Amino acid sequence: MADEPDRPAASPSAPLPGRPVRGSATGRPIMALFDLLGRRWTLRVIWELAQEPAATFRELQQRCDGVSSSVLAQRLAELDQAAIVRRADRGYTLTPDGRTLCAELMRLETWADRWAARTAPAAE
Repeated sequence: MADEPDRPAASPSAPLPGRPVRGSATGRPIMALFDLLGRRWTLRVIWELAQEPAATFRELQQRCDGVSSSVLAQRLAELDQAAIVRRADRGYTLTPDGRTLCAELMRLETWADRWAARTAPAAE
């Protein structure tokens, strides 16, 4: 088994709009996105590529401490099929859609910070 696959094999199970996905028999786009992002390690892979793009498979695996090579290969294949990640000359990078997705996810961080401030236990 190679340490760094040339390109993960396409996964027929990658959730895409218009296909039945968890939570939606019709594959509504938001439900397909929730299915994709809800898979273990998917958000971490996206986060790592947003922080430091063009990571090789091995680098990305090290940055996602604890992910197995088979799971990482599957997630990269799903994200590639969903046009969020692509394999570049020097490793994996986010596509323009992937970068836009990260910008939208950062809006959730703002919401989460406000939520945390409202729900945090009062200092004694």
